[in-house]
Amino acid sequence: MIKWDGHTHTRFCYHGNDAIQELYLDRAIELGFERYTMSEHPPVPLQWIDDKKLWDELAMPAEELPDYMAYAKEMKRRYEGKIEVTVGLELDYLPGQLDFTERIVDKWHKDLEDVVYSVHYLPGVGGNRCMDYTADDFKLNILPYYGTMENVVNEYYDRVEAAIEWTAQLPMRKRIGHINLIEKFQSELPPIDETLIKRRLEGVLPLLVKSNVGIDVNIAGLRVPTCGKPYVPEWFITECRKLEIPCVYGSDSHKPDQVGLGWDWYSEQMRRPLL
Repeated sequence: MIKWDGHTHTRFCYHGNDAIQELYLDRAIELGFERYTMSEHPPVPLQWIDDKKLWDELAMPAEELPDYMAYAKEMKRRYEGKIEVTVGLELDYLPGQLDFTERIVDKWHKDLEDVVYSVHYLPGVGGNRCMDYTADDFKLNILPYYGTMENVVNEYYDRVEAAIEWTAQLPMRKRIGHINLIEKFQSELPPIDETLIKRRLEGVLPLLVKSNVGIDVNIAGLRVPTCGKPYVPEWFITECRKLEIPCVYGSDSHKPDQVGLGWDWYSEQMRRPLL
């Protein structure tokens, strides 16, 4: 099992940290990682979200994407022989504007080695809402729009399934990001029926097999007080392993000291005997 952090962020993340990349990579080397994927958020369409403060934090401006790609390629070159740096992006599922993402992929596909494809947005009060922004925003602008948490969960997994189908076309390595992100604010929201989540995740498994799309075993939920657990259930990892669905650890680090957090948990899951 290669020691690989497959989901990380950089100074190009406006809701993250402005630390230089060397601090992330040196930390990864110190922890014994052999591969490290830089997977920054690319731009999203203009007026995708009608919230100026949030808009400024969501993703890099369009004019910075070439700078990020050059930055990632430079780190790959500079750290050759020390750690394998792979150039990636965390693309967003953007219903109604999938062509926006297609243009990014078309332009940069020769450089892109890894894609994490994530569902962050749901329709809500006033338009698209970022479902992992704050618990208060979820309660005010998402939950009332759907009426029940069950309806929110079903909409979320409908989008995850559509995201898997879209991702299947990509020629590079691809995986679905933090598949249980819907549980980020679980302690501050009405309870979610775990049997519903399990049923929806069971329905995702054959789609992953068919599409040759992997899973971002994202541990960031461990460090979120309102979640307290990884964004991938243990039983789901086991089923993915049985079906030979690629499972890639992701720290989802937004600052250098988050690199490698939760690796021991991931390693334990991946080494468990399959019955």
